[in-house]
Amino acid sequence: MSGAMSRRKGAGFERELVWRFREVMPGADVKRGLQSRSGDEVADVDCPVFWIEAKRGRKPNVRAALKQAEACAPKGRIPVAVIRDDRSAAFVALPLEDFLELVREWWELSRR
Repeated sequence: MSGAMSRRKGAGFERELVWRFREVMPGADVKRGLQSRSGDEVADVDCPVFWIEAKRGRKPNVRAALKQAEACAPKGRIPVAVIRDDRSAAFVALPLEDFLELVREWWELSRR
């Protein structure tokens, strides 16, 4: 696959994720994180709470995507890799400690 086609596929996946996150986070400022001219790292999908690295392709490297998210996420943002293999459903990878914190918060809210 050509580099241009691969970039289009990735950009389309990022747009899809923006739409999906806006659906479940009404009113939140969710957008594609386009690279800035300053060269600062930005998330592929910019939204509250999470730092999202999106990877789509034949066999995206899950560990590398999560490592990139962890390295770039500012304090207070949960690093997340959203991966979609070609012709497959997307899935999420995040550090166990962050996942357990989300579970704890959900559990506390569900018991009120």
